[in-house]
Amino acid sequence: MPKPAKGPRLGGSPSHERKIIANLCKQLITNESVVTTETRAKRVRPHIEKLITKAKKGDTYNRRLALRVLGDREVAYILFEELGPKFAERNGGYTRITKLPNRKGDNAPMALIELVLEPVSPKQAVVKEAEKVAEKAAESPESADSAESAESAESAESAESPESADSVEETEAK
Repeated sequence: MPKPAKGPRLGGSPSHERKIIANLCKQLITNESVVTTETRAKRVRPHIEKLITKAKKGDTYNRRLALRVLGDREVAYILFEELGPKFAERNGGYTRITKLPNRKGDNAPMALIELVLEPVSPKQAVVKEAEKVAEKAAESPESADSAESAESAESAESAESPESADSVEETEAK
């Protein structure tokens, strides 16, 4: 888990900050979105992202680690059985923070932190495949040279065929 920042903490003591972060994570798992201050939203984001990554792995060890942070079996069940499979296709970026107007009483900057449950668009998957192919081509220049030589051999064969010879003679006659 990320270490607490030096200086001022949420709530005052490190243990109180851990409790605040754990409670925000629980609420985010059960409600899928929470309205809180910007600083709290920014501090809870890495914790919830790591919990979701543990849920995607889904083994007993990761379940115990998540239970250590959350402290609630029902919330851990929701995380592992319901949210984990929803994020199976997504490689990170499980949360979204949206800024809201300041709070009326003390003018504190507010934010909405929510889980990104939309499916990953197929366009992104195609782009990733294309990048992988480009990386493989860049890594092995020999294969690119052999592909070029194969193309040139095919064009030479087609030029030597009798049909193409007839077409060359017809163009010369004109």
